[in-house]
Amino acid sequence: MSEHPILVTGATGKTGRRVVSQLRAKGLPVRAAARNGEHVFDWTDSRTWDSAVEGVRSLYIVQLDGTKLVRPFVERAVRHGARRIVLASGRGIDDPDYAKDSGGVPDGILDSEAAVRESGLEWTISRPGWFAQNFSEGFFADAVRAGELRLPAGDGAASFVDAEDIAAVVVAALTEDGHAGHTYELSGPRAVTLTEAVATISAAAGREIRYVPVPVAEYVTDLVHQGLPPADAEAFADVIEPLRKGTDAYVSDGVPRALGRPPRSFAEFAKSTAEGGGWRV
Repeated sequence: MSEHPILVTGATGKTGRRVVSQLRAKGLPVRAAARNGEHVFDWTDSRTWDSAVEGVRSLYIVQLDGTKLVRPFVERAVRHGARRIVLASGRGIDDPDYAKDSGGVPDGILDSEAAVRESGLEWTISRPGWFAQNFSEGFFADAVRAGELRLPAGDGAASFVDAEDIAAVVVAALTEDGHAGHTYELSGPRAVTLTEAVATISAAAGREIRYVPVPVAEYVTDLVHQGLPPADAEAFADVIEPLRKGTDAYVSDGVPRALGRPPRSFAEFAKSTAEGGGWRV
């Protein structure tokens, strides 16, 4: 399949850009697609779809949350001759008690999973848990750089997974045989509390960073004072609920099953991020 470009949607995101980088390191042609990427692609503008999938045999789909656009997009890709598809999904997506849903996200993702399974293509589904990179380039990054992370997460823990491992699983599924029909639940090697995570980052970054657990109501009020609409602030609080409840603390075997090696630890993530200047202020 290497003579055809591999389509990567969400190519500027946490996993997408790492998938692009790892594929190119293998010398493979990549069509890096995003609204502001090398190849312009917009989920909400179907006029950009055909040029994205033309000539493609393998593709990685990072969907737009709260929508059911993957199904018609996959149908378009099939008509253009696609053969292999890897879908970015989410850990716990089929557990209705995993987290509160304020935006129709689980319904959309479940429909996407059904669409790829029913497509007739070789399909693989990636279901990662909480990203370790949320501390360096996501939800928590600005607070970590400022030295204090305030969250309504109590003493809950999560088995944070490194986005480099997620990308490696995706690349394997895109380029190797033996992954078709697999749903890989992805996690790190053990659960880490927010206190442990911040202490690990502090040691790696060489400066003090504090984790301060706060009540949900106080967290929502803080976000509103920072300018967020109340509904958005409450939605952010809902996102944190699995951390508080420890819902994402369990360790899954997706990384070793897909790659034949253990996942990177949170300490390895913190060390490599600090060495790359990820928490410089």
